[in-house]
Amino acid sequence: MNSQLFATACMLLSMVSYQVSASFAKQLFSHVSPLTVTMFRLCFAAIIVIVIFRSWRILPKFKTLNWSNLLCYSASLGLMNLLFYNSLSHLPLGLAVGLEFIGPLGLALCSIQNRRDLIWVSCSILGIVLIIPWGQHNGNFSFIGMCLAIGAGLFWAAYIYFGHKVVRQNIGMHMLSIAISFSALLLLPLELWQHPHELFAVQYWWLGLTIAILATALPYALDLVALKHLARLHYSILTSLSPVIAALTGCILLAEQLTVFQWIALLLIVTASIGIAVSSQRPASD
Repeated sequence: MNSQLFATACMLLSMVSYQVSASFAKQLFSHVSPLTVTMFRLCFAAIIVIVIFRSWRILPKFKTLNWSNLLCYSASLGLMNLLFYNSLSHLPLGLAVGLEFIGPLGLALCSIQNRRDLIWVSCSILGIVLIIPWGQHNGNFSFIGMCLAIGAGLFWAAYIYFGHKVVRQNIGMHMLSIAISFSALLLLPLELWQHPHELFAVQYWWLGLTIAILATALPYALDLVALKHLARLHYSILTSLSPVIAALTGCILLAEQLTVFQWIALLLIVTASIGIAVSSQRPASD
């Protein structure tokens, strides 16, 4: 029981760490662009994971790797981060995370085999509908931000899809080092074209490093600890709480307020995600 509680605490701390990093990133937007913040995170994260996993040992295997899947995996990671940070410049943290969650949730919904699981489809659709302040003026909502967040979710789904393919290459956590490094390299030309001076704004590097640690190094370390003690179902259920934790983090650190309907929408998305996680553990039936 103690190990279960410890693992649960690690998972919750991991999610809080990630959302705190997002709140720091959002505050950094007043000084540099979301693209630059994305580059900060990816560049510092690449250095961190390469050192932690000593990924230079994978260099001799480069010629034998399936680079088509690795590049798709890397591109999905980079574009997921880029679109998510751009969505944060238009939406409250909780709404951006909730809408981004639609990507992996949709991927899971595509594999449903029980008709009764269609209720989770309904929950997710209703959640999206309630997030939008129909016919009301609401300064915390933007259709552009919505599209960016859902786009980030689609690339999150692609990241999961290609991740399943890359993991078959048996290169362990080195796949993460390669993905982060190459996603940074893929976005570098765009950064140098649009914001050639921001990337070298040394006064903001410490914030970029902090974001990378809170969004990458610390969550992955905590997740690895949690996975040793938590069943896959429990892990999935806890992960489903991310939108609510994001909304609470945005409320506390960024003073972002959501409407009652938007809170209900996030809870519906969380419910759909938990429902799919539970359904995936049941044998298929008509």
